[in-house]
Amino acid sequence: MKAKSAFAAALLAAASMAFAQTYPNRPVRLIAPYASGGSSSTAAKAVSQKFQEITGQPMLVDYRPGAASNIGSDMVAKAAPDGYTLLMGTSSLAINPSLYRNMTFDPIRDLAPVTILFRAPNVLAVHPSLPVRSVKELIEYVRARPGQLNYGSSGYGATNHMAMELLKTMAGLDIVHVPFKGGGESMPALIGGQIQLMFSPASTLTQQDKAGRLRMIAVSGATRMAGLDLPTVAESGLPGFQSAVWFGLFAPAATPAPVIAKLNADINRVLGEKAVVETLEKGGLEPVGGPMEDQRKLLAEDHERWAMVVKATGIKID
Repeated sequence: MKAKSAFAAALLAAASMAFAQTYPNRPVRLIAPYASGGSSSTAAKAVSQKFQEITGQPMLVDYRPGAASNIGSDMVAKAAPDGYTLLMGTSSLAINPSLYRNMTFDPIRDLAPVTILFRAPNVLAVHPSLPVRSVKELIEYVRARPGQLNYGSSGYGATNHMAMELLKTMAGLDIVHVPFKGGGESMPALIGGQIQLMFSPASTLTQQDKAGRLRMIAVSGATRMAGLDLPTVAESGLPGFQSAVWFGLFAPAATPAPVIAKLNADINRVLGEKAVVETLEKGGLEPVGGPMEDQRKLLAEDHERWAMVVKATGIKID
């Protein structure tokens, strides 16, 4: 019996390897669980175009927004595990299991990490009327005015919502949350002074900062961002703070390991292409790549971090 099982396992492994050697031999569908537009959309197109050049097969970007990326992510979690339906997942995959009461899939159990595509640290910006130029000054200013300031986000559960809740929790601040339906609505509110502060991608803030319509004061990630003369939140007033938006490539969990390995190699090659790097950096995105284990570790660590924030704030979404 054991011999038969070993033989069957060997046959399965051989079949998986043979399948990987011919993969991909037809178009690959890349589910992007957010609305088309912005730097992340541009990045998805750049990656997909270079993937076709390298593999000879199209990678078709399919935008499926909704429920803070849950709708598109669920589609991939339940897709055939053959490598032809992939997910351009975001750090929302680490946030949502703690935030949503009724998740239809488990990101850690139902998705197989391929690699980290890129990071997009948010930048903390304030309205120019606030007399602050550092995180330390901002914390002191807000503490003296509990409940009097408003912060904006792209909606409940969005990464910039959770980043501000992390800042509030760590610094003991009382700031009123004003959710909007995406960055297109929240940015005019910050410029107009309806909200006084917000985390947002650098690509949406830089020109407004130069024009004096808002003031960027710190980067949310663990390290400074190339091209920006800004400290991190951690080094400018709140040690230990870290909140970077990331995008990663995922496949359905049961996708054969040789296919995942082939994908990892192809995508790392894509991310090393000069044209792709330039497109990403122009959009304020940092190309990453690396082994699949790095994505798995990042997802697990962020899941733990955001679970603590959700528990501390009591935020829940039905």
